[in-house]
Amino acid sequence: MESKLVWQNAGERTYVLVLDAGEEAFAAITAFAVATRLDAASLTAIGAFERATVGWFDLAKKNYKPIEIGSQCEALSLLGDIALGDDGRPSLHMHAVLGMSDGSTRGGHFLSGIVRPTLEVTIVETPARLRRRKRPELGLALIDLRQE
Repeated sequence: MESKLVWQNAGERTYVLVLDAGEEAFAAITAFAVATRLDAASLTAIGAFERATVGWFDLAKKNYKPIEIGSQCEALSLLGDIALGDDGRPSLHMHAVLGMSDGSTRGGHFLSGIVRPTLEVTIVETPARLRRRKRPELGLALIDLRQE
């Protein structure tokens, strides 16, 4: 992965990451967030995966039903945010719409994806801090705007 700080002003930074073939996207973006100490940011990405997994959240079971995509797919839209988790580390939350070879799409909560040939990610950090807190009644960690 290559990264570049492309803009910085008044506590806001914008980074561009270019992931290489074979990298696992969720892990690579998380590692970057940890290394740069991101605690409030939004992200967008486009590119492609040789395989990926998205998930559909089953509220009754309080977990994600994985949806495996075992073939090359385009990352038509990958959107997300970064906030500090309960453990004090950056917590990544992304959703994806993936395009298949026949023009159909698959989408959901982005769980993982092996990049092929590339993934271009733009991360915009804000000067505010965001906290993600586990909500036991939902089985999810959500941004809590009352916490800093």
